Amino acid sequence: MHFLDGSLFPENQQKLVITAAPYGPEWMPSDFPQDIPVTMEAQIQKAVDCYNAGATVLHLHVRELDGKGSKRLSKFNELLAGIRARVPDMILQVGGSISFAPEGEGDLAKWLSDDTRHMLAELEPTPDQVTIAINTNQMNVVEQMCEADIRGTSLAEPAMYRAYREMTIPAGPEWVEEHIRRLSAKGIQTHFQLANISQIETVERMMRRGSCNVPLILTWVAIGGGFDQPNLYNLANFVRACPDGSVLTLESSMLNVLPLNMMAIALGLHVRCGIEDNIWTQRRDRKMGTIEQIEQLVRLSREFGRDVANAQEAREIYRVGTFYADADETLAANGFAPNRKAGQKGLTQHALPA
Repeated sequence: MHFLDGSLFPENQQKLVITAAPYGPEWMPSDFPQDIPVTMEAQIQKAVDCYNAGATVLHLHVRELDGKGSKRLSKFNELLAGIRARVPDMILQVGGSISFAPEGEGDLAKWLSDDTRHMLAELEPTPDQVTIAINTNQMNVVEQMCEADIRGTSLAEPAMYRAYREMTIPAGPEWVEEHIRRLSAKGIQTHFQLANISQIETVERMMRRGSCNVPLILTWVAIGGGFDQPNLYNLANFVRACPDGSVLTLESSMLNVLPLNMMAIALGLHVRCGIEDNIWTQRRDRKMGTIEQIEQLVRLSREFGRDVANAQEAREIYRVGTFYADADETLAANGFAPNRKAGQKGLTQHALPA
């Protein structure tokens, strides 16, 4: 991404797209009963409340009535249908992990089988996006959390803490390419959840080989534990690695969320918030629900002079429903240099006007 003179002026920036992640599958309802919906109606209403507060993208997981994260696709279908009926314009983004929550005490927190995750392409009604990780990787979500972050919650229980500490992401190349193919065939956009620059490079190589003909809509997930640490240097390097045609959202965890989102707002990038990422105010004097977090970002963005995108504007920014015919079109649309032609010498660039 290039930051020319005036890039920080709000009149030269896209409107802000806010992603809400209100379902928090790593928490149990007792961790934050005022804000964690359990019944289907409450889960649907939470989406409506997020939309009304200013979020136009919903990162979606679903719970069973016992409060545990659901692994049943039928429950996802039910939630998707309920939200579509109430807020039809909201961008529905299904978390590609389905539910990584451990099923019992001492169990590892893990994603479901490859075949089951492929079934996300068969959800009805069809979501707008499914998130996808690239390259099998450690995902120790508690590594950078401190004792104050988890005090009094289920994550402070040794068995739960270990379950999330030992979590890994299964995302090998054959599975990833097949998953993107199935999602694209159903008109579902791939939303890339990336941990570091090497994963951007893998996506670029897939695009160059013609196996990933989609817009580069991505989130930098800076949570440590196998992912980048959320600091200025990692952020700057990651942003530099993103091509000009990509659309970048920032994500972090706990008290890192708000500072990173403030940087995103200032830089013209996009934001994500919600109890899946953080449950505390910056002073840790109380818990802070998803709606309040959204309202905070709306207020801050307006202070920066940057307007918040409505649902239609968010769909245009995210290029929802857009797919490309081949590698050449994909590279050009996403802002990558073109592939080298046979016999071509030197660095490549897109053809200049005659």
